[in-house]
Amino acid sequence: MPKSESIVSFEGVSFEYAHDKPILDEANFNIRRGSKITIMGQNGAGKSTIFALIVRALKPESGQVNTFTGLTIAHSRQVISRSEMELTVREFFEKCFDEKIYDIDPRIDAVLEVVNLRGHERVHERILKSFSGGQQARLLLASALIQDPDLLLLDEPTNNLDKAGIKHLTQFLKAYQKSVVVISHDADFLNSFTDGVLYLDIFTRKIEQYVGDYLDVVKEIEIRREKENSKNARLAKGIQENKDKSNFFANKGGQMRMVAKRMREKAAQMEEEMVAVRREDKTIRSFTIPTQMNITGTIVNLTSVPVLRISEKLAIYKFSNKIVNISLKRGEHLFLRGPNGIGKSTLLESIVKGQAKGVNITPGVKVGYYRQDFSTLNFNELVYQSLISAMVKPDEERMRSVAAGFLIVADIMKTKIGSLSEGQKGLVAFARLVLEAPGLLILDEPTNHINFRHLPVIAKALDEYKGAMILVSHVSDFVAQIRIDEILDLE
Repeated sequence: MPKSESIVSFEGVSFEYAHDKPILDEANFNIRRGSKITIMGQNGAGKSTIFALIVRALKPESGQVNTFTGLTIAHSRQVISRSEMELTVREFFEKCFDEKIYDIDPRIDAVLEVVNLRGHERVHERILKSFSGGQQARLLLASALIQDPDLLLLDEPTNNLDKAGIKHLTQFLKAYQKSVVVISHDADFLNSFTDGVLYLDIFTRKIEQYVGDYLDVVKEIEIRREKENSKNARLAKGIQENKDKSNFFANKGGQMRMVAKRMREKAAQMEEEMVAVRREDKTIRSFTIPTQMNITGTIVNLTSVPVLRISEKLAIYKFSNKIVNISLKRGEHLFLRGPNGIGKSTLLESIVKGQAKGVNITPGVKVGYYRQDFSTLNFNELVYQSLISAMVKPDEERMRSVAAGFLIVADIMKTKIGSLSEGQKGLVAFARLVLEAPGLLILDEPTNHINFRHLPVIAKALDEYKGAMILVSHVSDFVAQIRIDEILDLE
């Protein structure tokens, strides 16, 4: 198969989840052999839906999704499903194949090496839920790589990865000789290997295809949008001038009426020439997370924290205590850092549950908790129910106003949490924090799945938060925008 040959093509593909939830409208694009493509689009636009259509987990309402005969495809998902969390590593990888693979352990070890999770015979028996979020992200990637596909589909592969993990993944993708399509909000990561972009416009439901690296395409889109706006402004001015002249001549009577008719026809022609400008992704509005009132003094005190120590080959892992002396008062922010697998998420969860020895939260302090897997949300609830229940005193008008700031509009309100995209779940989680008004804010990887356009707005809100805060994030540019008073390094 020649390198320039198309291996996947969408021909007039339309898809909707319901009559009021259209995703694609006669989309057309193709993926060529050996290409490395990024899919861009706003949270909830339907980027993951494109992957589901490619692997035929979903069927289009109309049009065709064509794949090259014999093409092998592997899909690395965003998250491990809850039903898989009790599987062993071996069982998880066995599920990647339709047929039983009798000599699978060496293949597991090989892909674990690629994703920087060193293999050992005992790792095959580990339960998935015993791995950290970053390690689970690497396992998801490895589950796609072990299939050695012609087309690799990666959905938010950098989520939860530390710097070493992202560097390892970037090097792998640069060297990968086959086709790759990536959904990600990490601009620097994407620009390091992308040679084309598919832009899914949430407003028109069309897909625009561009050639070039990621940042060049972003600039090209912006230049095109500015040109379209300028053209429309000129046409709008001409249209109004011709309509004004038409009205003037129409009142003169006689032959002037023919002149007025020509003016109206010219205005109509100019209206047809106006182009539909591709509207830019909406960005969430600036917001403030209110602080619980009537709390003074120390809000949380840390004298020791558990740290997960893991052997080089993941054969033995256990917690040991790290002695610290940190007290957070109102307005003080703690940054908790360390590599994947050292126990950051476990520590945060134990603090919230009041089970962390050596960590004490002052009685009466309300805790706002943002989990990277969104398990604090009830996936069976409607968004409306989730938001209104976050308020001590339900106030529907205020709730809807807050929701609108996070792009949570009427149709999303009527949707179950579990049916939202991962990015939309993140926005719901932030809206709940605003409505809860906590005294202590605990955030575990709050940038995961979030559109990069929203991140400066979120960083500003966290920087200005006047309660106590504990933050975990591997995105250094994001952390740099937030006021940090204390740093606790678990490594």
